[in-house]
Amino acid sequence: MRVGPESGRGPVEPRRASELPEHYNGVEILERNLEFRRDKVALLTADSELSFGEVCSEVNRVGNALIRSGVRPGDRVAILSLDTAEWAIAFFACLKVGAVAVGMNTLLTAGEQAYMLTDSGARILLVHAALLPVAREALDQVPAVEQVVVIGGEADADAEDGRTLGFESWIADESIELAAADTHRDDFGTLNYSSGTTGQPKGIFPAHRDYALTAQLWGVDVLGIRSTDRTFSVAKLFFTFGLGGNLIFPWYVGASVVLHPGSPRQAKDVLAVIDRFKPTILYNAPTGYASAIAIPDFAQTYDVTSLRLGVSAGEALPAPLWHAFHEITGIELIDGIGSTENFHIFVSNRPGDIRPGSSGRPVAGYECRIVDGDGNPVSQGEIGNLQLKGETAALFYLHDAERSRQTFLGEWLHTGDKYYEDDDGYLWHAGRTDDMLKVGGIWVSPVEVESTLIEHEAVLECAIVGVADDATLVKPKAYVVLNEGYVGDDVLADALVAHCAERMAGYKRPRWIEFVEELPKTATGKIQRYRLR
Repeated sequence: MRVGPESGRGPVEPRRASELPEHYNGVEILERNLEFRRDKVALLTADSELSFGEVCSEVNRVGNALIRSGVRPGDRVAILSLDTAEWAIAFFACLKVGAVAVGMNTLLTAGEQAYMLTDSGARILLVHAALLPVAREALDQVPAVEQVVVIGGEADADAEDGRTLGFESWIADESIELAAADTHRDDFGTLNYSSGTTGQPKGIFPAHRDYALTAQLWGVDVLGIRSTDRTFSVAKLFFTFGLGGNLIFPWYVGASVVLHPGSPRQAKDVLAVIDRFKPTILYNAPTGYASAIAIPDFAQTYDVTSLRLGVSAGEALPAPLWHAFHEITGIELIDGIGSTENFHIFVSNRPGDIRPGSSGRPVAGYECRIVDGDGNPVSQGEIGNLQLKGETAALFYLHDAERSRQTFLGEWLHTGDKYYEDDDGYLWHAGRTDDMLKVGGIWVSPVEVESTLIEHEAVLECAIVGVADDATLVKPKAYVVLNEGYVGDDVLADALVAHCAERMAGYKRPRWIEFVEELPKTATGKIQRYRLR
């Protein structure tokens, strides 16, 4: 089965890399706003507002500081920070001087941070003061980092170790004038790491051209983002979903962004940000929308009426969750599938064209195909491996030749996701390749079972994994997080099994139910099923 790109209106900006200038620097996405929007608010935080003109000036100061610190085109600069103005400024400063920004997961352990610093080859680390203790522990294992710049906490930043100083003192004497490096459109702009749903994160290099292309192909042509929008992402900037949705895409059209340094898992805090800053577009994972619904009368307690759209990604959005959120708020949730390997979303529902439970249809500019284990197209409706072709797809994984050969198949990218296509061309997620279960010789999608379980009023979220029974045969097991007011006992477990048995083939029903307080997830809300096996 092969799904072609959707036809649509003509582009406002280039749809192909060849239509961008050969020498192109991604900082253009920010600086295009200087002529007509210099004084418009570009960025809002709890403590400050910055205009596009002010952001550009700060980008130039940081860029000059990077050059003074010895950073050359192609060097890696790690950013380990909460979502602050400094994160956004440092990112575009890296682009402007031709360095490669490495957005680091703030929730990792010191050992994991050390792995990422070593793997990336970062020469400079920008670290938020709140994360300095774990950073110092990591740095003890990574002597190759030459400079550490601390964001906030200036009094404690300047150290006697010879390589640590405060952000403000680092840029204090720098000029607000800086010419952009003469980067090629194919030069790497960032080093992003996969979210690690199946193990160790893998490093992926998007190019400068990828930011403008995805901003146009999905941000403008699908989502319909415009200059009057104000965006807010629960997914953090170190993840491509947050970086694209809440920085690159809005600034591409001159929209404003809201940055929140707090935890993405605290639904009440997220709702309070929406209530205060009145964003029009929200980016969140399915678990985030589920957590909001779990708060009694949340739409009456918090004002969410500013939202015109919600975007969901990271995991498939179950249809019951879509309907529940829409019934409470009237807001359409736009679900899609993207990947770090492609920088952002390549299959998506569209405003006014939504099939709840599906990932939508391929975005114009991308082509998808669903194949069997031998690479042959499957029949319509049959589950197979989703592969992608498009100009923003990455070329390889850093320091992982074997996995690169398995994933990057010439012009096709093996996504690692199982999908099937319905009669109308919508694609339906059936789980990650590593998550599929074979029960009695028949493939079972964990997503299908999870979606059925979530239809039960007691279930907040769940995960299905394969577990061997006494006869060493694999059967589905459900890990279930309950809504408030429900008790996880044998009676409820039996009721959940019966609920599934009534709605699907008997072999698909979970054989065991285990109630848990929470599910293991990545920082972006993806369930890590491998940790439950």
